[in-house]
Amino acid sequence: MTWLVVGLGNPGDQYAATRHNIGQMVIDELAKRHSVKFSSHKSRTDIAAYKIGYGADLHSIILGKSKGYMNETGGPVKALANFYSVEPQNIIALHDELDIPFSAIRTKIAGGDNGHNGLKSMTSAFGTAEYFRIRLGIGRPMGEQDPADFVLKAFSKVEQKELGNFITRSADAVESLITNGLELTQQNFNS
Repeated sequence: MTWLVVGLGNPGDQYAATRHNIGQMVIDELAKRHSVKFSSHKSRTDIAAYKIGYGADLHSIILGKSKGYMNETGGPVKALANFYSVEPQNIIALHDELDIPFSAIRTKIAGGDNGHNGLKSMTSAFGTAEYFRIRLGIGRPMGEQDPADFVLKAFSKVEQKELGNFITRSADAVESLITNGLELTQQNFNS
């Protein structure tokens, strides 16, 4: 079985360490964990691939990072899914989530986009919201800061101390979702 795991974010070094790119940070962790390198794909994505499991439970994982901006995510992800013949129910989107506390993880399938432009773009491109999401908590800004500015800023010094562990747990949640299913993953990771 093939799974497409995509980290939502924006391209370029100026966005790489921002809250909006936490999904791509988790994708980078998975690639590092399995010693695979990214290459450019004609779908306007960077991809890496590996396998987990054994025998009948062997899963092929395609990691993807769109080269387009967040609000353009759907087209490249759809093209990648078409190339590998992956149906939406075998897609996992990793994305930042303002409405849950920093470092909290929530796994789910389907649902609304909650104003998230990457999810909105994916749902539009696929014509369905029936794909998995791993919601990565970044919390809301303090005071009057505009959420649109907040997501494009780097994590605070306090958050950076916990960031490595957060990314590791999030990568564990991805692989649990693939190998153990949604219910067990929710029990073990939804905080």
